[in-house]
Amino acid sequence: MKRRTFLTTALAGLAAPAILSAPALAQGGKFKVATTFTIIADMARNVAGDRAEVVSITKPGAEIHNYEPTPSDLIGARDASLVLRNGMNLELWFEQFLRNLGDLPSATLTEGIEPMPISGGHYDGKPNPHAWMALDTALFYVDNIAAALSQVDPEGEGSYRANAGRYKGEIARTIGPLRDAARALPEERRWLVTSEGAFSYLARDFGLRELFLWPINADAQGTPQQVRRVVDAIRQHKIPVVFSESTVSDRPARQIAAETGARYGGVLYVDSLSEAGGPVPTYLDLLRVTSETIVEALSDA
Repeated sequence: MKRRTFLTTALAGLAAPAILSAPALAQGGKFKVATTFTIIADMARNVAGDRAEVVSITKPGAEIHNYEPTPSDLIGARDASLVLRNGMNLELWFEQFLRNLGDLPSATLTEGIEPMPISGGHYDGKPNPHAWMALDTALFYVDNIAAALSQVDPEGEGSYRANAGRYKGEIARTIGPLRDAARALPEERRWLVTSEGAFSYLARDFGLRELFLWPINADAQGTPQQVRRVVDAIRQHKIPVVFSESTVSDRPARQIAAETGARYGGVLYVDSLSEAGGPVPTYLDLLRVTSETIVEALSDA
């Protein structure tokens, strides 16, 4: 995968000097960076340090695929100097939102990542957007954030690069040992069965085979054919554990577990962080808790 970073605007005619002009300062003398969801916001805070105020348009626990922005979301982001988004069809609502903001400068953080395709459903063949869930692809996000911030605030480039290097090390130390533990599991246990197909990058990274009830949460639920396929596969391969995600009901996964004799392995976090007092208030917490839940459940099976 070739690393590339682009700072773009949705308005093709916006002059380049407008991108590189001094950022508008938020309260406290910092410029504001708006992000489309909480995971990107936390990553951006780690790279920006004390040079920028970073906000998330969506709130902790939000289902981000079909999110419907509110007037208060627009107000909160309208004085931003930069908007950071995931891309790969994750934020289906974003283009109109950006137009309503007046086409602010924006950066797509999955630039340079070779996408894995979604398998099945309305979005079959389109890029799977959940690339932040694997180590190698997560590092692209960090570098792209540092590059975008540096274009808006060139004086801070050295700080952004240093923060990015430190943060990439923290990500590697968080997920690396858990990835090794997953790869060491007996092959017959290395299955990841979830409600949404949001873990393709993680499954590939961890050496797991993936099954899911629906490809992406925008589809809302699995079809009878999709559910039957998962049930048959669990029985055929004697898959021991089924998981669900924090932003959807756990009922479908629990029903599948009850029907097949598999164990319900718990909640995985992928699309959103929790509130500060919750189980995954940071991106590193999300990686750790989700990976530990998977590895421990499969190890105990």
